[in-house]
Amino acid sequence: MIDPAAEEAAARRDILRIGAFLHQKSLVAASDGNISVRLSGGRVLTTPTSMSKGLMESDDLVLVDLQGNKLAGRRNASSELAMHLLIYELRPEINGVVHAHPPAATGFAASGIALNQALLAEVVLALGCVPLAEYGTTGTPELSATLRPLVPHYDAILMANHGVVTYGDSVMSAYFKMETVEHFARISIVSHILGRQNLLGRDEVDKLMIARQRYEGITTAAALGANCPVVRDERAAPALPAVAPAAGNGKRRW
Repeated sequence: MIDPAAEEAAARRDILRIGAFLHQKSLVAASDGNISVRLSGGRVLTTPTSMSKGLMESDDLVLVDLQGNKLAGRRNASSELAMHLLIYELRPEINGVVHAHPPAATGFAASGIALNQALLAEVVLALGCVPLAEYGTTGTPELSATLRPLVPHYDAILMANHGVVTYGDSVMSAYFKMETVEHFARISIVSHILGRQNLLGRDEVDKLMIARQRYEGITTAAALGANCPVVRDERAAPALPAVAPAAGNGKRRW
């Protein structure tokens, strides 16, 4: 049987720890971002508005119900709480949500580019792919409306001109997905700089989606659509062979 007081105390510790991680790793700046945990009894513990996630203390956190009504706390809940409540409504297995502005991934969001290429096996296993939601004004119903069609199918979403939201069966799982999204964004940028993306093929992606069911910690399914993830075009011409090193000192020139 769940002890509500112990459950809430553990959630407070997790949120403070993740807030420190987000700040230390520069996944947020100033008072950006928000974190929440779904508790038993229809309660949600969330971060306050207008406060650095790296400077929070336990009594800064706010307890609300699933309709967003404040139950306890000396501060006000995040202005983006509605986004968290939408995710809890649409995904009953989700117990933690993290929203941040990781620089590389948010750069993709600001450029209108989804992180939907099948470049890394680990990302296909963990997330399937990361789609891009249309722009919605922060703190308004517009934002939730843009996320609603995507939340049931994906565990991480880029929000156009805004940031990233991730969610999982625990708030720590949600945080790790945020790290994965940012890591993937950085690798994607490098592949674009190098001018070549060696995508996985459809058969390879299908095998990974089957394999993900066997991996500990991967508890939600990701939908596979026509362009999420984007796979290698098997009809395309084969890649050219690598260029041999230049004659002379034998060193490769880039």
